[in-house]
Amino acid sequence: MNATRQVRGLPILLVTALALLFAGIFAGYGRAQESSSRPGGSPPTALTGPSLALREALSAACSQSEPAFTKFLTARNAETFATLTPGARVALMKRFVLLDEPGKPSLVTGASGRPLVRCETPGGAAEVQIGGPEIADNLAFLPVEIRDATDTVGANVMHVKMGLVRENGEWKLLSVGLVLLDLPSLAAEWDAAQMESTEQTALEALKTVANAVEAYRRAYLRLPDSLANLGPPTHGAISAQAAGLVDADLAAGSQSGYNFRYIILGASTLGAPAKFALAATPQTYGRTGRRSFFRDANGGLHAADRQGAVGSEADPKAE
Repeated sequence: MNATRQVRGLPILLVTALALLFAGIFAGYGRAQESSSRPGGSPPTALTGPSLALREALSAACSQSEPAFTKFLTARNAETFATLTPGARVALMKRFVLLDEPGKPSLVTGASGRPLVRCETPGGAAEVQIGGPEIADNLAFLPVEIRDATDTVGANVMHVKMGLVRENGEWKLLSVGLVLLDLPSLAAEWDAAQMESTEQTALEALKTVANAVEAYRRAYLRLPDSLANLGPPTHGAISAQAAGLVDADLAAGSQSGYNFRYIILGASTLGAPAKFALAATPQTYGRTGRRSFFRDANGGLHAADRQGAVGSEADPKAE
């Protein structure tokens, strides 16, 4: 599996942090004792303790089910996980199976008798085989093999030990390889990386909306009354009420961690002389973004840290 291809498009700091979890740490563990089974293994045998917890955690990561995945985080990590941006939460889960899209997990027992989680997605499939746990008091370490399901010869199998800790009688994810799964210490770095991405996305979305408004003007010889007029029709053909010029999220005024406002300047919406302005503000200041963006009546783009408030044409030009 090409892990570099799978992480394309993620913020670079987030990629770096997650790469530490799944790249250089693999080398020191060597090959597991037996390779994973191919599809069609026997039904899963009854599992208990850390093996069961890890299998269920991997299954939740495959389906990208946040409620199910949270059950296998320590209380400290679960608290931070809930405050991460949606993109960061998904990015963390999908790194456990190295697949971008939500998948359908199947739980079987391989020919070796070891539990195997197979994650099927439209873009590919991965298999994760769990070895026998080494348990000492409240700690357990389990060897894991991760491979592309099409890799029949084990050419690119990844090997890592996952650690779990017993907290209030239940097993929780503790470490991946030598890296402690300490979400609070990583959250600030992830937020910074995520904000850079969401801010750039918001600026591009502002340009998209401006172009859509002008396209609407050319088609209907007037400005739209609201962003909703730019969205896709819920039924029937496109019209002045739903022109199909932007996606449903932008038409509703929010996308990728930013809120968007559309303002008609002056009393008239008719013809080319009519003016409008656009604004984009972070949904959660300091988490989904810091800068507010403003598109003035003449098409100039401005950006400034407004502490989450709406920007203005007095702000510096956006870079």
